[in-house]
Amino acid sequence: MTAYPKSVRIVEVGPRDGLQNEKSNVSVEMRVKFIDMLSETGLKTIEAGAFVSPKWVPQMADTDKVYAAINKKSGVSYPVLVPNEKGMETAVTAGVKEIAVFAAASESFSKKNINCTIAESLERFKPVMAAAKEHGVKVRGYVSCVLGCPYEGEIAPAAVAKVARALYDMGCYEISLGDTIGAGTPLKTRAMLQAVKKSIPASALAVHFHDTYGQALANLLVALEEGIAVMDSAASGLGGCPYAKGASGNVATEDVLYMLDGMGIETGVDIAKVAAAGRFIAETLGRASASKAALALAAKS
Repeated sequence: MTAYPKSVRIVEVGPRDGLQNEKSNVSVEMRVKFIDMLSETGLKTIEAGAFVSPKWVPQMADTDKVYAAINKKSGVSYPVLVPNEKGMETAVTAGVKEIAVFAAASESFSKKNINCTIAESLERFKPVMAAAKEHGVKVRGYVSCVLGCPYEGEIAPAAVAKVARALYDMGCYEISLGDTIGAGTPLKTRAMLQAVKKSIPASALAVHFHDTYGQALANLLVALEEGIAVMDSAASGLGGCPYAKGASGNVATEDVLYMLDGMGIETGVDIAKVAAAGRFIAETLGRASASKAALALAAKS
């Protein structure tokens, strides 16, 4: 019998990674309501937005207003993505307690996405990390394209391990390994995770799967088998990737919760309340939820 983790922490990325890739912009008021609904579900980590240029990511404009307006529940973290020193300054001014920084395992993706090499992107984070340490702000690291790149195809597990280790050495308390284009399959997921675990403990790792080819839950099962107990997901399966044509949304939080509950793995999260938040944001965007579990539960009620 495989020894799965007894409990899993879900990192809800819908309000940031989900909404930033939607075609339509969601108002500050609706983003605040979405996050406040998620805060009532039992989730302990909810991405609140990103301090990025509204010119390039208009969906994340006014994140400072969103952060100021949300009802910050005790015991819940509301991290904000910060790409550079300017973003970090905004985060400090806003009183943010946790940030996320973003690197890629693919040189081509790094150049297309943030207009610099992997090494240059890591160099940019040094002053951000120094400021975070000075102000007592926790930092989470993301590595994108860990199981495939829209420009380079397959990515070597060793390349993922190298970038993840660099972020870990900089002081990121947790590294989220992202299958940005959703191309991963279970055996490739296992090989990648085993390569990263040679230099970073499983307790400091998280996984972030998109469901482009319907492989996200299968990949999450492999991650559980590899001892990973932190999973990123988005209510209603929000998201995609503007630099990866055809990439669908993040794995739906409702689907992840249904699977974990069926395995007897604790999350402390109320699936019905997440489904309600997912319905709200899907209706706001004018479409049906992308979560199969949410749709099935709605059909039963």
